[in-house]
Amino acid sequence: MNAPIWPEGKRIVVVLTFLVESWSEGKAPPYSPMTSPPKPGATDLAGIQWSEYGARAGAYRLMRLAKQHKLPATFCVNARVAELFPAVIKQIVASGFELAAHNYAQDQVLSGLSASEERELIKHSIEILHEVSGVRPCGWLSATIATNERTPELLAAEGLLWHGDYNYLDLPCRVKTPSGSIVAIPHSDYADNRVLRGAPRDWYQCYKDMFDFLYNQEPNAFINITLHGHFGGRPLISAVVDQILRYITGHPGVWIPRHDELAHWVNEHEIDEIGYAQRFVL
Repeated sequence: MNAPIWPEGKRIVVVLTFLVESWSEGKAPPYSPMTSPPKPGATDLAGIQWSEYGARAGAYRLMRLAKQHKLPATFCVNARVAELFPAVIKQIVASGFELAAHNYAQDQVLSGLSASEERELIKHSIEILHEVSGVRPCGWLSATIATNERTPELLAAEGLLWHGDYNYLDLPCRVKTPSGSIVAIPHSDYADNRVLRGAPRDWYQCYKDMFDFLYNQEPNAFINITLHGHFGGRPLISAVVDQILRYITGHPGVWIPRHDELAHWVNEHEIDEIGYAQRFVL
């Protein structure tokens, strides 16, 4: 099967994935702009505070940017954020963006859990987000994209529509599990945190080059732009995010849906796993 033809003859699909994350009590991200790590055993307060920026300010800036460009977006949020900062969760939904589940805490990695632990974590994360927001998430992105072979089945059994942990796909499609199908959405190869100690201009150039290549040479392509509230939501990166969104939307034939809208389209058109080799036949 060849690549899908997007709605209304659109040439390329771009989705915006905004991550709002929280680590377990007393823990910080394993990465940060700080060049001197804390002494062993010491609480990394600078790292903890750096990560909280996403829920306190960064997510709001990303919402404003999307609104200014009249674009939809999907926010993938750790359930612990909903417990600590419920206001940001409510604002995401009130602003018309999609709310998706992203584990309970960012340091809980699915690949290290038993089947029962993973099932409970998925249910617990969804329940917290539902309770705080009033909307039940229909999508899932695992913390650190650390999925395993049973994750799609557990998500399908929970009734979720889409799953965003896929890095062997170019295009979204349905994947079959013993509990039914779920839509696989490829994730980004170059999220904002790749340039923690580099120049934000490098991030802009990467996405511009990729967009130009796919737009000109591979119609029916797909790009996932992924940003973290605690990094991409800072002015340092948001300045170039604003520029790339202006650049992309300046081209005709670009479809920018929420993940759930995209997943419904994939289901309605019965787009199953694609023979990617056929896509590159000259």
